[in-house]
Amino acid sequence: MPAHARVLIEGDVVIEAQDAEAPVPWWSFGKTIIAATALRLAELGRLSLDDDAQGYSLRQVLRHEAGLKDYGPLPAYHQAVAAGDTPWPAAELRRRAGADTHAFPPGQGWAYSNIGYLEARQRIETAHPGTLEAAARQLIFEPLGVTARLALAEDDLDGVEMGPARGYHPGWVYHGLFVGSLAEAARLLAGLLGPNSPLQAPSLAAMRQSHVLPQFAGPVWKTPSYGLGLMRSATEGGFIAEGHTGGGPGSAIAVYGREDRAGRVAAVFALEGAGIDPEAEAARLLA
Repeated sequence: MPAHARVLIEGDVVIEAQDAEAPVPWWSFGKTIIAATALRLAELGRLSLDDDAQGYSLRQVLRHEAGLKDYGPLPAYHQAVAAGDTPWPAAELRRRAGADTHAFPPGQGWAYSNIGYLEARQRIETAHPGTLEAAARQLIFEPLGVTARLALAEDDLDGVEMGPARGYHPGWVYHGLFVGSLAEAARLLAGLLGPNSPLQAPSLAAMRQSHVLPQFAGPVWKTPSYGLGLMRSATEGGFIAEGHTGGGPGSAIAVYGREDRAGRVAAVFALEGAGIDPEAEAARLLA
């Protein structure tokens, strides 16, 4: 596989593609899957988005408004990943990150939190006994005709393009590392946000209701915001792009669609050092 891959689809039509069928790590694009799965469980009455028995709600967790701290800033985390160590137990991760103390009162701020999405995964697995993969497959993947899987062990990444991160343990992505082709990622987002979505209209509207984040505005995203597992922003092209970016050791991915053209989705994957900005390339393809 070359250093980068891309695909642009509109509905069932592939407009442009380069190496889009090879399996790649979806990194934090998985947050969109987690949010959609949680919304389906809420529609089925098996999960509450607004129960705040823990002092914050699942809705706040999915919008990164719960005040939960993250493990991204921990040097020890990155050192352990680089050393090829076995992932820490979740309780140790929370202890090291100081996750029992909040960065801000729930609902009164915004801070990206992978630990929050670990908690969302745990709530899903309680509401739908089994694994996150089983819940996502039944509620999201199968209705959309999409194939993807959750990598749990190192050999689950055999054949997956990891670039310089060979030997990476997927357990270091505590909310879950989905893997699949770039084309399947694009199809998933197109179906999820399209007219035949497995989500009901109120759930899609809730996904798109976003916390505005002007501090992240830049050349690609003019009005960045974050909804329920969904990044959204106006672009230079004058349209709203919505989807998710992800990154991990050795690579990055961006999967985005146009709000004004249901089914038009671009997905870009790039290995470290490829000289490609997946977000900028996705926005260019969408335009």
